Amino acid sequence: MAEQTTPSPGAQTQSTPGIAANETQIITRIFDAPRALVWKAWTDPAYVTRWWGPKGCTSPLCRIDLRVGGRFTYCMRTPDGRDFYNGGKFLEIVPLEKIVWLWYFADADGNRVNPSHYGFPPEDREGNIDEILFENIGTHRTRLTFKRNDPTATPEEQEGAADGMRQILDKLARVIAELMRDS
Repeated sequence: MAEQTTPSPGAQTQSTPGIAANETQIITRIFDAPRALVWKAWTDPAYVTRWWGPKGCTSPLCRIDLRVGGRFTYCMRTPDGRDFYNGGKFLEIVPLEKIVWLWYFADADGNRVNPSHYGFPPEDREGNIDEILFENIGTHRTRLTFKRNDPTATPEEQEGAADGMRQILDKLARVIAELMRDS
């Protein structure tokens, strides 16, 4: 059964609590904004730097080459000043509808590094394949669904990642609300 919370005005979240290892993590957020605006906030580096990273973290760098085969690099800076980079490659893009990417820990140049580089348990796989879906709900609401399958994560790591993504989506909701006010 999915939990539902309302972390910020105009946004609702559903997620899969108690995720077991080898299960897909699904987090859904509904935004009171048109799909094109939610897509823009998700794909434009000028906006991504305003919401990437959980509560208390900032994002001083975001590079996106939004095309199949294109790469991306995001930096998350923790409150104590440590930088963690994520990188990846776009595997599928359906404009305004769907993004599928290979996501991994990276260095500042976007090159894959083992998670042990950042003090996490080492792994020998290529990364996670995530799917982000953007769906119209009527004319002025959008459902964003984030799906991640992390086959090596423990249930505790899965829940930690889900909590981080919920916090990231809280920040995204605030950016989208600002964009709606400014439009």
